[in-house]
Amino acid sequence: MDSSFLSGFRLLDIVDILLVAIIIYYVYSLIRGTIAVNILIGVALFYGIYLIVKQMEMRLLTEIFGGFISVGSIALIVVFQQEIRRFLLHVGKNISMKRKKYLWSFLGNKKAVASENTEFLRPIIDACRSMSKSRTGALLVFAKYFDEEYYQSSGELIDAHISKRLIESIFNKLSPLHDGAVVIVDNKIMSASCVLPLSDSEDLPLQFGLRHRAAIGVTEISDAIAVVVSEETGEISFAKDGNVNMNITHEELEELLKAEL
Repeated sequence: MDSSFLSGFRLLDIVDILLVAIIIYYVYSLIRGTIAVNILIGVALFYGIYLIVKQMEMRLLTEIFGGFISVGSIALIVVFQQEIRRFLLHVGKNISMKRKKYLWSFLGNKKAVASENTEFLRPIIDACRSMSKSRTGALLVFAKYFDEEYYQSSGELIDAHISKRLIESIFNKLSPLHDGAVVIVDNKIMSASCVLPLSDSEDLPLQFGLRHRAAIGVTEISDAIAVVVSEETGEISFAKDGNVNMNITHEELEELLKAEL
């Protein structure tokens, strides 16, 4: 190996390479198993062909491919819009969680917060237990904030305090609001019968219905979490960051919700 190359290699260069590798791995972990991987492969092939025709001095093809490459950054932002949003949400969420952790440890109010969450979650857990026994399909979304333009435009505004009977009434098969998701924000049911984006992941099991795909889809593009009660089996599932825990118990559901909310 050339000694001049080694002499110009700095410690910061190693750090630079490691940081780029971490970013590439993190981005790949976000798009793994989705249609975005196939799009990324297509983009790489397109750029490879451009380099080949440019090297072979094929002027017409070079001009055509070069025109696409010149607006490539804008096209990538449009194509990978959901993945970029998910990446930024992950970064912001991790920073926010660390900030809250330090704040509560400084104030020493963990016990008070835990008891408040337990009181808030009790009617939700009881409703999920009841709907699980009766095999009533349900989809509950817990959002950090209520996006009126998004949630209200696709559902019906409720804006009511949480109660077991209200949740069961909404998801009753004879209710006009049962088909869709209930959105819960700040201990209140804000909206019902909401239509959510379905996940386009190619790795999802074939038995997943629209509720599970919607639960995964909404957690892929936002920092919300979702709870699904299967109409076919009565199983309870918990979705977060595009991943889903299947067939969890009521106790496990309570612990997961406590940890997240």
